[in-house]
Parts: sequence; C-alpha cells; structure tokens
Amino acid sequence: MPDEVTVDGETLGIADVVAVAREDAPVSIDDDAREAVRTSRERVESLLDTDEAVYGVNTGFGDLVTERISRDDLDDLQVNLVRSHAAGVGRELTREEVRAMMVARCNTLVKGYSGVREVVVDHLTTLLNEGVHPVVPSRGSLGASGDLAPLAHMALVLIGEGEADVPDGEGSERVPGDEALDAAGLDPIELAPKEGLALINGTQLTCGVGALVVHDAARAVRMADLAGALTTEVTMGSTASSDAAISAVRPHDGQAASARNVKRVTADSDVVESHRNCDRVQDAYSIRCLPQVHGAVRDAVAHCREAVATELNSATDNPLIYPRDQVNDYATGTDEVAVLSGGNFHGAPLAHRLDYLTGAVADLAAICERRVDRMLNPHVQEDYLPPFLAADSGVRSGYMLAQYAAAALVDEARTRGRPSVDNVPVSGNQEDHVSMSAQSLFEAETAVENALTVVAIELLCASEAAEYVDDDLAHGVGTGAAYEAVREVVDPLTDDRPPSPDVDRVAALVASGLLEARVTAALEHTLE
Repeated sequence: MPDEVTVDGETLGIADVVAVAREDAPVSIDDDAREAVRTSRERVESLLDTDEAVYGVNTGFGDLVTERISRDDLDDLQVNLVRSHAAGVGRELTREEVRAMMVARCNTLVKGYSGVREVVVDHLTTLLNEGVHPVVPSRGSLGASGDLAPLAHMALVLIGEGEADVPDGEGSERVPGDEALDAAGLDPIELAPKEGLALINGTQLTCGVGALVVHDAARAVRMADLAGALTTEVTMGSTASSDAAISAVRPHDGQAASARNVKRVTADSDVVESHRNCDRVQDAYSIRCLPQVHGAVRDAVAHCREAVATELNSATDNPLIYPRDQVNDYATGTDEVAVLSGGNFHGAPLAHRLDYLTGAVADLAAICERRVDRMLNPHVQEDYLPPFLAADSGVRSGYMLAQYAAAALVDEARTRGRPSVDNVPVSGNQEDHVSMSAQSLFEAETAVENALTVVAIELLCASEAAEYVDDDLAHGVGTGAAYEAVREVVDPLTDDRPPSPDVDRVAALVASGLLEARVTAALEHTLE
C-alpha cells in the first residue's frame, strides 16, 4: 500500500496525484485544512442573513446572474445546478482519470475559499478510499467556468444520483449513485447554499489528469534518451555529441540533462569504444542532435509541470469567500466577509502550456521514428544490419511495419489541434471567451501516449539490431540493462511474426516504469 496522501490545499504534488490515481494511495484531510473549511462555511452562513446579492448563492448562474433566488429556494438552486450541468458526452473517463480529478477537487475545496461544509470533502475522500468512482463522460468541458460538466457528473453521486462503479470482487459493478454511497457507508448530501457551485466550478479535470500527463511525458523523455542511446550504439554512432562541453556553451537545462543521460547509460560501452576512430565524421541529425531535441521537449514538459503544480494548489471556483481584511473595499459582502467574483476557473494557464506540450511531444516521437528508420532502412543503415532487421530479407520483412506504426503515431500526434486558440461563446454570451483547456488536455494525453509507444518501437528495433553487434562487445551499463529487460519479454526474431504483440510488451515496460526501474537499478542512479 502506498503512503497516505494528506490534502491541505497547499502541498498536493504531481507525484501525490499519481499515487492516488494509479496506486490507490489512501487520502486524508489535514487538521488545519479542516479548520479552514469550517471557517469558510461560517462566512457563507453569515452572508445568508443579509440581503446582499452573492453570485451562485442567491442568484442564478451564467446569463441568469440577474435572477435573485428566494431563501426558500436556495438549496434547490444548488441541486438543480448539479443536475442541469451534468451534460457530458463521449467516452467515459478512466478510473485513474476520475480519481485524479476527485483528489484535485478535494484539495482546492480545503483551501478554505469555497464555503463548503466538511461533509462534502469527507464524502470525496471516503469515495476515493473505498474505491467508489463516479461515471463521468469525458467531453463537455470548455475550460471556463472550469470543467463544469465532468465535475457535475462527479457531484451527482454525492447527492445520490448519477452512476458509479463500486468494487465487486476482482472487478467493479455499476450502480445508481444512492447505492454507490450506501456501499461506501455514506448518505446522500443535501447540498447547502454555495456547495453545488463550489463542487463544479474549477479546473480539476484539466489539472488532475494533467498531472498524469506531465508525469508520463517526463517518463517519455527519459526513456527516449535511453532508446536513443541504444540506437546510437547499434548504429555505430558517436556519443561525442553529448559531451558536457557542447552543452556548456549553449546552457539550456533540458539539453544538458539529456546529454548527461546518454553519457550515463552508455558508460563502459565497448560498442561505443569500438568505433571511436572510425571514418564517419558526423552522425545524422537524429543521433547527433538528440540532446538538443530531447532537451527542448524536456524544457516544454517542465514548463507545463510548473503550471499544473501551481493549479493543483489553487482556488479556482467562483465566487471566492475571504475575510474582509484580505481584500479591498470594492468587494461585496459584509463588514467581516468579502465576496470576490473573478475568473480563476478559466483554464488558459493550463490550456496554452498543454498545447505547447502536445507539439513538443510530437517532435519527440518524430525524432524517435527517424532513428527507427535508420536501423531498418537498407539505404541508410550500417552494412552489418540486414534490411528491416530480417535475416532472410525478401522472404521475410522483419520489423518493416513497426516503422509504419511509428509513422502513423507520429502523424496523429502532429495533427492534433490547438484548442486553446479557439473560442465558442456560451451562456447567452455572458461567458464569451472560454479556454478549451479540457480539449487541450486530451490532445496532450493522446500525443504523450503515442510518444511512449514510438519510444517502445525504437527500443524494440534497437534491441533487435543489437543481435547483429559483435558478441564480444558489451553495451553500456544502462543500455545493456535496457536490452536485457526487452529480451525478457520479447525474443529475437528468428522468423517473421506479427510485430504488434512485441510492441505492446515493450510499450507496457516503458509506460509502467518497469524498464526505468531496471535501468536505474543497474546504474545505481536515477535518470534525469
């Protein structure tokens, strides 16, 4: 069982989201955060005793903001909000995507600016800890006012409506929301004023699942460094292009890190030493420019990671509730409580960086595919490598079609849209500029998945090419560990066979982190 993750509204990290989403780490709420929740709720309650118009508490939503709601209808307002906004369509979010969204939402609520009761955050943590997951269609969010539709489907289960998957032996069973709550030992929540809005208004689909995406993107870069290093060996390339002196005079952080990785995994490589003084003056760009290209992608991942890490610990709903002494005199409210209506729900800070990440990761996949071609293509590969790595080429095609698959994945990643530059006004033009951050998220998610598979194809082909390297020549410490790990799940080619299962097995090694763990153990050092 992974360590417990404590949500406090301030310190939830990307690794924490991964642990909750993928490893079922238990979740608890920090005591100080509980006090912040209670205090925030008291502020909302004090507002109800005034005639002050407070958006989402005693007014309608969106273009209906001018509609004042009577005291008797305030609770119904919140329930109707959740029901009416559960308009999601398309494929359902995966189990891990739902869990990432839930823990991110819980963390923003405990910051103490949303005005919910403790029962709301306790229900969220209990559902996570009991393995009960709302059914959430993935499409429908515009990224402003946050991820409304997906979060509304999550909130439906809290009030005993909608559907959820509950544990059932080795799998799960889909049941109505009230039965799901009962399975977790919970009663449906009767939403109080502000709580429905607080549950659905924010960016927690984008930043929660975005945490998984940047985690996977960082792994894709590290494993691309490893794959590229192994390709450099088996194509008799040079690691001189990864010399620290080159990075020192163009000091981009990502470039230097990728160069260090290449040097680290090829340490003690007899293969590299065997052709140090060969006639080749320079390698092709896909080998020689590995640190520059991989490093640029690495820097893009870091830029997106920064935004996601900030967003995970931000208050992103609207309006936000403050003590009066924290804000200026223009805020509405009372002498003790200030209400600020703003736009922290707008997903632009995430959308633009996710679009940037999509393009960068597509380029990572592209350079990996070019190295695959250099191992397979009889017009550019070394003489000792048979065409398409087929020992009896002509009769056999070897891994020819593995490169086709890589090319298809690269093309898909390259042609993903740039949703953050689009805009469709909604809600009677009250919400006249939206971020499309959820669409940017899914584009980035697809690009990263594709890149991980292309990296796996490169590792598969490089391991096969290694079969033609002189047996007396040892690989580097890290590249040798990678070769051995691949060979544990995929045998060398002795005859043509469908490459698809081979790709799937190596892709699982890469995506799961098992390959990285093997290489790290061999190096006694983590890759950067």
